[in-house]
Amino acid sequence: MRRRTPPPPAPLPQRDGVDPVRVRLPAGGAWATVREHLVERLTGAGPGTVESMFAAGQVIGADGRAVPPDAPYRPGMYVWFHREPPAEVPVPFPVEVVYRDEHIVVADKPHFLATTPRGSHVAQTALARLRHELGLPTLTAAHRLDRLTAGLVLFTVRPEERGAYQNLFRDRRVRKEYEAVAPYDPALALPRTVRSRIVKERGVPSAREIPGEPNAETRVELAGYRAGLGRYRLVPATGQTHQLRVHLAALGVPILGDPLYPEVTGPVPAGDFRRPLQLLARRLEFTDPVTGTRHAFSSGRRLSAWTSYADWSGESLPHG
Repeated sequence: MRRRTPPPPAPLPQRDGVDPVRVRLPAGGAWATVREHLVERLTGAGPGTVESMFAAGQVIGADGRAVPPDAPYRPGMYVWFHREPPAEVPVPFPVEVVYRDEHIVVADKPHFLATTPRGSHVAQTALARLRHELGLPTLTAAHRLDRLTAGLVLFTVRPEERGAYQNLFRDRRVRKEYEAVAPYDPALALPRTVRSRIVKERGVPSAREIPGEPNAETRVELAGYRAGLGRYRLVPATGQTHQLRVHLAALGVPILGDPLYPEVTGPVPAGDFRRPLQLLARRLEFTDPVTGTRHAFSSGRRLSAWTSYADWSGESLPHG
C-alpha cells in the first residue's frame, strides 16, 4: 500500500488555542478559482464572508503567503484560514491540571466544558484552554469526555507520541472508573455487569440499545445510598458513546441531570449551569507506553447532588 503523504505544516499559528482550518482542494469539480470553491464549500459562513477573507489576506497557502482572490484552482492544493469563532458563553469553571510531564497532561475537566473543539464549542473547550494557559500549542486529546461529564482527561504533548497513548484506549489498557448519582432502587441487585449493543446514529442526540452481539460492557456497583439517592461506581470495559448513561437508564436508575436518558428533554440552554449531569470520571490508571511509568490519577471533584442535593436541585432531599 502507498503511504499517504502527510499534509504540510500549518503556516498560521493557533488563535486562542484553536488550530486554523485546513482545506485540501479535491479533484474534480468545475471551479475556476480557489475562491469559487471556498464560497461553495463554506455556505454556512454567511454572504460575503469568504470574499472578505480573501480581501483581508486571511486565506494562506503552504508557502505562508496570502492566496489572491483570482488564484487558479489546483486539485490537491492546501489552504488555511481562521474562521470567525462562534459566539460562546464562557464556562465559568476552571480546568484543573492533575499531572504534567514532558509527554502528557492529565486534566480534571468541569461539567459543561467540551473536551475538544466541535460544532458551536471552539474556544470554550478543555483543549483550547489548556493550549493557551500552558503554552503548549501541540497539545492534543488522547480520548474525550462528553461535554456534560466532568473528570479526568488525558492529553498528549508531542504529536509523534499521540498514537501510542490513543492505542491504550483502543486496546483497553486503561482502567477507567466513574461515579454517578442516580435514584436508589432497593430491588436492583448490585453489583452486576451490564452488557448490551449500543448504537449512536449521526444527527440523533441520544444513543440506543438494539438486539445483537454486545459491544458495550459496564460493571455497576453501589457505593452508598441515602434518602432515595444512590452513589454508583461504574467501571466500563468498553467506550461506546453515552454508554454509562444508557446502561444506568436501562437499569431504571437514570443519572440525575441527564437531558437525554431515559427520554430527551431538550438541550441544556447555553449559560444554564444549574443541575449538572451527576457523572464524574473519577479515576484513570494505565502504564505509560513511552516511559513505562505506572500512573493512577484521581479527580478532586465531588458530585454536588450527593454532597448537597438541595444546592444542586434547589429542592429538599427526596425520600424513599
